[in-house]
Amino acid sequence: MAMSPNTVTLGEVRLSYCNLFQAKAPFNNPTGDAKFSTTILVPKSNTRAKALIDAAIAAAIEAGIAKCWNGIRPPQPSICVHDGDGPRPSDGQPFGAECKGMWVFTASCKADRPPFVVDGNLQKILQQSEIYSGVYGNVNVSFFAYANSGKKGIGCGLNGFQKTRDGEPLGSSVSAEDAFGKIAQPAAAPAYQPAAAPGFAVPGFGFPGM
Repeated sequence: MAMSPNTVTLGEVRLSYCNLFQAKAPFNNPTGDAKFSTTILVPKSNTRAKALIDAAIAAAIEAGIAKCWNGIRPPQPSICVHDGDGPRPSDGQPFGAECKGMWVFTASCKADRPPFVVDGNLQKILQQSEIYSGVYGNVNVSFFAYANSGKKGIGCGLNGFQKTRDGEPLGSSVSAEDAFGKIAQPAAAPAYQPAAAPGFAVPGFGFPGM
């Protein structure tokens, strides 16, 4: 069955803030609905992926005019894909170093619709340590229109991820050696030697030769 125009498979991408095995509330909204999610990093050199993204967003906008926006296209709908070399839209601060030279967006799905996570042979990955922030692979996502609390824009739904290769884990990772070092062991105490009892004579017995 053919995918809808707003659904695309992108490869090869890198994952950050990876949360594909356990639904969690958003970091900035602890009381919000729990979701599976990940931030997706698409190299700007991957022009084919960017063309697929742009086409899927355009399709989502067209669908949203009738579905979400009462027949009127917003002059400037908020788009979820950002330039990793520019400022973060949330606070104006720079994106992390891993986002340089990348297109950056977050994709998520509801707790009752977990994403598929497979390897190169399409076998389900069960070992959670295989999927982490920094891993590389192909991702399937769907862009969609929304209208929420006066905001109108395009979001991204996560359908699944196929791991292609390992990458350097993102974020700080501290080993026990880095954190603590070895504790110097105290010198061993000498073995206990009981003191010899002093000699004495018992009246009436004496020592031999006395």
